[in-house]
Amino acid sequence: MRRGQAGMNRNLFLHQLGQEYLPAIPDLHARLVADPPARVADVGCGVGWSSIGIARAYPAVHVDGFDLDEASVAEAQTNVAAAGLDDRVRIELRDAADPALAGRYDLVTAFECIHDMADPVGALRTMRHLTGERGTVLVADERVGEHFTAESSDIERFQYGFSVLHCLPVGMADQPSAGTGTVMRTPTLRRYAQAAGFRDVEILPLDNFFFTFYRLVG
Repeated sequence: MRRGQAGMNRNLFLHQLGQEYLPAIPDLHARLVADPPARVADVGCGVGWSSIGIARAYPAVHVDGFDLDEASVAEAQTNVAAAGLDDRVRIELRDAADPALAGRYDLVTAFECIHDMADPVGALRTMRHLTGERGTVLVADERVGEHFTAESSDIERFQYGFSVLHCLPVGMADQPSAGTGTVMRTPTLRRYAQAAGFRDVEILPLDNFFFTFYRLVG
């Protein structure tokens, strides 16, 4: 499952993310190409494709990837070494909700992982702390409707299948758990973000078949 999910997202992270989506956010793109070199924290980095994609697209940035799955971290470290990015990309086994996670970052990302977390509010609170007053928090999660309807889209029905068979059980393995599941609608993320101290959640005009991109406003 870990490698299957990584394979599904690989092209998005290695190509579209740095070549299309991040450049479409003008102020963020400007910071990522400016001096001094920007620092990026990639929360829930999995096997590292998103961290590698950001570092490839922006040759000066330094990326710290964090994940709670030991096997994913080991594979990510191998992938970073194979990409020749050891000098700018570091992958660590860390809990995103750990309040001891420290540093100051220009960008903190969480791609397709908030809905899997037992403590999404804790992770978002840490992300807000890591960016301070000027940094950007960028979340990409499943593209589903704002509200439940009986006649949902094919994508949403697909996501419910993943939720029942994988994401919801994974998210509830640790207790207490928010029990979010794959179908995390915008109002749910907004509620988590506001509980973590953000003022609002902005839906970015980035078109993707599976994902909605959010900018969390501190």
